[in-house]
Amino acid sequence: MKAGSDAHKELFCHQFMASHVRYQPETLPWPELDAPALARLRSVPFWQEVLHTERRAGAIVHAFAKSIDDTLVREAVELQGFEEQRHADLLRVMIRRYGIDATERPLEIIAGDIETAFKDFGFGECLDSFLGFGVFKIARQSGFLPDSLFAIFDTLMFEETRHIVFFINWMVWQEARHGRAWRRGLTSLGFYRRAVGRFIGTVRRGKAANDGRDFSATEASVFLDGFTLRRFLEDCYAENSRRMAQFDPALLRPRFLPDLARAALPALRAWQGHRAKAGGG
Repeated sequence: MKAGSDAHKELFCHQFMASHVRYQPETLPWPELDAPALARLRSVPFWQEVLHTERRAGAIVHAFAKSIDDTLVREAVELQGFEEQRHADLLRVMIRRYGIDATERPLEIIAGDIETAFKDFGFGECLDSFLGFGVFKIARQSGFLPDSLFAIFDTLMFEETRHIVFFINWMVWQEARHGRAWRRGLTSLGFYRRAVGRFIGTVRRGKAANDGRDFSATEASVFLDGFTLRRFLEDCYAENSRRMAQFDPALLRPRFLPDLARAALPALRAWQGHRAKAGGG
């Protein structure tokens, strides 16, 4: 299948819409949490920032959908906008149900080129999802929260995976349609560089909002027991591969971060092995 062709467009749009899952956040099987689990959930310092990000995502995607001239692509992007807004609604339900301290701050005005804003958002979601896959796996294996709550979060992870597969295929289709396929790698690298900058800013805002005081050393140790950079990258890579395997092989996948991790892992394994030998000596 030729990237940028009508057949390509119909495949990534129809598969995205066909895999949409209907649910209402209020009716999901939210579990009752005991005191320790509730304290751990409330201690996570970034719920307010995540809620703001999802609200902003919905606003960007809906605004961009209005500018699309292709009927099929516009329908698919409108569906993504609905799902982004539903993510924000799900977080609101969780925050309200479990008494999490998180307030909604006003959304900033989306100024400038809305297509560029959509691309910035899409590459940012690729970065967040790849790292989130590893965090999610480690947190679930550690028993940081009950598995019944992770099952609800897994619904979001599935939708985020769908979003980035759709986005990457849309991006390639769009670049090919405008005769820019030859510079796709450089374009992606530029957007990923900007995504990393925004990610660092998000982490800093989350830390500043709580001043690091609520996420105690005891709670962090449950989550980070046995944590190493190598293990984290291995989990990111493995989870990314597992989740991406759910989609049609003809669809394109994000490659930059998985390729980067695959290249880095042999060096990390060698370095860790060298340190273990040195320590043993």
